[in-house]
Amino acid sequence: MNCMNPDNNKTPAGTSYSIHGQGMPVVLIHGVGLNKSMWGGQLAGLADHFQLISYDMLGHGHSHQPADGAGLQDYADQLRELLDHLQIPQATVIGFSMGGLVARAFALAHPGYLSGLVIMNSVFGRTDEQRRGVQARTREVAEKGPAANVDAALERWFSREYRAASPAQIELIRQTLGQNSHQGYLKTYDLFASQDNYMADQLHQIRTPTLVITGELDSGSTPHMAQSMAKAIPGAFCEVLPEQRHMMPMESPREVNHHLRTFLSNLSATRESLV
Repeated sequence: MNCMNPDNNKTPAGTSYSIHGQGMPVVLIHGVGLNKSMWGGQLAGLADHFQLISYDMLGHGHSHQPADGAGLQDYADQLRELLDHLQIPQATVIGFSMGGLVARAFALAHPGYLSGLVIMNSVFGRTDEQRRGVQARTREVAEKGPAANVDAALERWFSREYRAASPAQIELIRQTLGQNSHQGYLKTYDLFASQDNYMADQLHQIRTPTLVITGELDSGSTPHMAQSMAKAIPGAFCEVLPEQRHMMPMESPREVNHHLRTFLSNLSATRESLV
């Protein structure tokens, strides 16, 4: 299935989504402050072999706002509603950063919908120092809005070389962050800041094939976090990409796609052998 006008697709509940390619369904969940457009490199590199479903999470892009008091369960339920709308009984879910938290919540709340799981550049078990830092950024967002700490974020997310070589891309990300709904961004950022240990003692219940992947130089979603998370999920694989920072799906799509394609192809081959 290919979508000619991806931004025009919405579920009855108000989730904006796009679909590209054909094959085994794979859902892409973006990070806080971003939207489904962040996955351009993955669409270019993977849509020839997989059906890629990207969507705007609650409070982002063209999707509806989260309800007052919304938690990660509501973000997981948004994905379930999307899959029901598309009549997709099972999919592999790839969650980046905040999307990784949503993917974890989805895996625990709706395991029957899941054929595979990738948690990319996501947080787990922050130290006290890391927690204080993200809480301070949350207070800045509450006071000044989504653009409050954008310059510092871009420095953490991208290498100096990429920022210098791709100023138009960096400016587009800056604009995307600044144009977010204050309410939706703050609610989502608050969950991102506070839920790194969401149901951590139940991660052993995740039984689907899982890949946990991050960048060597990702200061917010560190290799130690990825390794600890993978140890908590039975049979999970952990990969740390050398010299990569937080936004490695955008900065280094070919390298990231190589690892995703290997994982997804193995899943697809296993599914076919069982048919």
